[in-house]
Amino acid sequence: MFFTITTMPEKFLDQYREQLDLFVDQALAEDLGEGDHSSLSCIEPESQSSAQLLVKENGRIAGLALAQLIFSRYDSRLQVDLLLEEGEVVKKGDLAFRVHGPTQSLLATERLVLNTMQRMSGITTLTDRLNQKIRHTPCTLLDTRKTSPNFRFPEKWAVLIGGGSNHRMGLFDALMIKDNHIDFCGGVSQALQKTTQYLTDLVTPLEVVVECRNQEEIKAALPFACVTRILLDNQSPEELVRAIALIDGKKPTEASGTITEKNLVEFAETGVDFISMGALTYEAKSLDLSLKAL
Repeated sequence: MFFTITTMPEKFLDQYREQLDLFVDQALAEDLGEGDHSSLSCIEPESQSSAQLLVKENGRIAGLALAQLIFSRYDSRLQVDLLLEEGEVVKKGDLAFRVHGPTQSLLATERLVLNTMQRMSGITTLTDRLNQKIRHTPCTLLDTRKTSPNFRFPEKWAVLIGGGSNHRMGLFDALMIKDNHIDFCGGVSQALQKTTQYLTDLVTPLEVVVECRNQEEIKAALPFACVTRILLDNQSPEELVRAIALIDGKKPTEASGTITEKNLVEFAETGVDFISMGALTYEAKSLDLSLKAL
């Protein structure tokens, strides 16, 4: 099986703590600049307050651990009391957490917490809905690199919380030999010969996905030991069935392109091992949440 990162949501923070810390620091700096003049103008420095996160529509909640990280990284005096768990089904009117501490710090972090949790909850909600549609098949639902710049780690974290799995995190942790690589090299065999040599010289082992557009390219890719999965992009379910029969279990298979919520089940029932959908991240609708003073 091909997973370049953990499929366990609870381990994501530990695995990518450095990147998430950097994200939080940069996002806070972007928003605060030289200081929160609105709060500085009317809130006393010694003021203490409490607030609660209100769910305003049905879905699944995500980003609770990231909210805790944002609060604590900005001001360790902010104390969070979680009332829900990551990925839990929520309905309008539910409360996700309460937070207490310096009022100025609450106001400084409010928007970032809401932005991240609304976006992550939307992705988790969509991923769960799609995953439920294909649970009768052995097919695994994957995300892609079609993520928001500088927000990739939270978005992929949200996919995990929703029951999906992560594709490679970026260009650095797996190889995908796609149509352009193949055309620039003059063919599948030429590209994979070079890839094999590259991996021989590389200290860190990496897995290789190769895109095959037709039966000839599949036949060319199958003998290469470095290939860990064959990507069948923009193929119809009927074409997929024929390609999977040709591959005959020699390599795991992945389908992508032209796959939507409406035809997802049809693609999953072809017998393909993985389906990757950029829509998990770029088409998800944010879940409406609000942080209100107590």
